[in-house]
Amino acid sequence: MRKKLNPNSQQEISSIGKPEPQKFPVKMFAACFVLVCVAAVLFAQESGINAGGKWMEYDSQDQMTLAKKTRFELDADNSLPGGQTSPKIILFCTAGKLKLADFRPNARIAPPNRPGFWGQPQMEVLVRVDNSHSKHGWNWVNGHFLSMDKGTVREMLGAQVFKVEIQTPQGPEIASFSPGGLDLSRVKKACGLTPKKPD
Repeated sequence: MRKKLNPNSQQEISSIGKPEPQKFPVKMFAACFVLVCVAAVLFAQESGINAGGKWMEYDSQDQMTLAKKTRFELDADNSLPGGQTSPKIILFCTAGKLKLADFRPNARIAPPNRPGFWGQPQMEVLVRVDNSHSKHGWNWVNGHFLSMDKGTVREMLGAQVFKVEIQTPQGPEIASFSPGGLDLSRVKKACGLTPKKPD
């Protein structure tokens, strides 16, 4: 005499050996979604826009003060000996004002050769703005970059030719820039800067 199985028992027997379908955890999906969003925001912040000529503009916002931060970058037309990338000029502006202007040689430079007004290390550089030449003492920052003065930055903004001669272990070297074509209204709004003719 054959014994009848309980319908529930038949279901249990038929499910033996069959893997249960895996469910994608909701928490895992949420974590992946957040990571993708964060990456997208960081990429968007570092995706620059052309600011005219060879200039690039990068905009972001200070997370604490919500002040708008803008960075303008200009690559040199040449590289210096031993440099991996070409020299660069970077203008850092916050809340409509210039905070810092860097000349980054992206190559090894000589030690400072003069003291500043407060005794800070400086390097004397020769600058050409179009057909005008002048010497300046720029703050020497850990051998990585030189801090430009605001007057020279303003002269550069309205120029077509901008060259900087700096000292390197091999002797003087010149970085050549083509600053023409910059949208001056963008720089005025973001940094409060206007062009100035060399003295």
